[in-house]
Amino acid sequence: MGMSRIEQLTSTHLRNEVHFFEFKLFGTNAKFATNIFKVKELIVYKDKLTDIFSDVDFVTGIANIRGVTVPVLDLNKWLKGIDGRSEILMVCDFLNLIVGIMISKPIGIKTKNWEDFIRSDNNKIIGYYKDGDDIVEVLDLEKMITEAFPFIEETNQDELKNIEKIDTQKYVLVADDSKMVLKTLSHILDKMDINYKVFKNGEELLNCLFDTDPDEIFAVITDLEMPVKSGFEVIKEIKNSSKYSKIPIIVNSTMSGKSNEEMAKSLNADGFISKNKPKEIEFYLKKLLADN
Repeated sequence: MGMSRIEQLTSTHLRNEVHFFEFKLFGTNAKFATNIFKVKELIVYKDKLTDIFSDVDFVTGIANIRGVTVPVLDLNKWLKGIDGRSEILMVCDFLNLIVGIMISKPIGIKTKNWEDFIRSDNNKIIGYYKDGDDIVEVLDLEKMITEAFPFIEETNQDELKNIEKIDTQKYVLVADDSKMVLKTLSHILDKMDINYKVFKNGEELLNCLFDTDPDEIFAVITDLEMPVKSGFEVIKEIKNSSKYSKIPIIVNSTMSGKSNEEMAKSLNADGFISKNKPKEIEFYLKKLLADN
């Protein structure tokens, strides 16, 4: 029996590697990519899409995939403003929402080390890596999803209104390579009136942590997939440290469903939240406060 998806993901990041799924879009020979663990499947969908009422021009309709309705997005339209409709759908799980993303040509899976990944300031591109003479751009598909479906952010804003303050002077350390995620988490922690510091990768967080008295740290909130040092490395190094091992760690990830509890348990993390959910963050921080 092969490794489970969770075991594969854990094993990959402990080696500081990432698996990218590469593809092309209509009208260009450029290569694009996304993390393979966000991709559920590739399908050829030849049926007519059901119309969807949306003011967002790259939301093209709804597909019926084995009895499940899935919104379909035109990635080419979002990225370049050019119609790139295609029968090939990359079915992805982002922010607890299953979506079909149109691509013109799948290429395959490429394993890269995070050290080969270069961050980008482009607000639609997370970064890029070199593949021979080619430059492969890794797209910020989470940003596309939130632009397509503003209700995701609106739901978080509604939750944000009802969360309460946390009574502690200690710090929460937060690591995520997405500026958008760090901004959202900052809003949540500001609302809780809690001290915090944010970092764009796991190495920066660990450098700060190991230079701080552990009694000053309330908790660590970390993404899993980050360059330089991943969240897996963050968890491993903290939990293996005799001085810092008791600091609670909460994983902040887009992975959803039954995988949450399994992954948290496999990593020895103390909690697992769906990306940027204010009520879930409040629940775990209150629980940590009560336990202390």
